[in-house]
This record gives sequence, structure tokens and C-alpha cells, in this order.
Amino acid sequence: MTKRKKAPRLLASELEILEMLWRSGPVTIVEAQRALGSSAGYTTVQTRLNRLVKKAVVRRSPERPAKYVAAIEPEEVVTGDLNMLLEKVSRGRVVPLVAHLVKDRSLSKAEVEELTKLIEEAEQQTPPENMEARKP
Repeated sequence: MTKRKKAPRLLASELEILEMLWRSGPVTIVEAQRALGSSAGYTTVQTRLNRLVKKAVVRRSPERPAKYVAAIEPEEVVTGDLNMLLEKVSRGRVVPLVAHLVKDRSLSKAEVEELTKLIEEAEQQTPPENMEARKP
């Protein structure tokens, strides 16, 4: 498993812009405003994009008009949010969170197979002396 860089905490309006960038690719402010399809004005979209540039999750091109593009992948945002959830809900312990999710829901055969594969990969990456220490 590779570690991803941690994305900063993002507001809902910032996530909305990132999602639009992931769908649309590089856009100008006017194109972003149209793609968002909201009542947000030009300067509001500009401010949000520039805030995301400062957070290093969006890049701005030097050309005029500037084009904005996502500098992180969706998985990086998800990883940060899930890590925060893990810390807040189960103090960093994976088993209680996974146990709740598995017991509380009906899993498809594909989901069970994917979970099994993830556990097998984790077992291969964990040194034998750590296997006992990790049990709840």
C-alpha cells in the first residue's frame, strides 16, 4: 500500500469546485462559473479558486486568461477525510470501524472479495512479530 500525501481540510464549496475540475479538466474562471451552474458570481468563483491554489490543491497556469486544474486526485481527499473519521470515531483503531460497517450492512460478494484481498495484502506487509501486537 502506498501512502498518499495528506490533503488539507476543505469546505463543501471548495470540494464542489474540485469535483468540477476533476470532471471538466483545466478551466478559466468564466468556464468554472458556467460548469458549476450555480448562482455564484465571478469574483466568488475566483476567490474560491485562488484559495484552493494557496492550499496547493489547485494549480493556476501563467497564461492569460489563467486556467485552473486540480493538483490532487479524488483519492487524496477521501484518504484525508477517512483518516480523520478513523481518529475521531475509533481513536485510530481500524477493527471497530470495519466491524461496524460489516455488521451494519449487507455486503455484495464483490465487496467481501475485495475486503478479503485487502486483509491478505495487509498480512503480507505486516512482519510476523507485529501480527500478535495488532490484534484487538
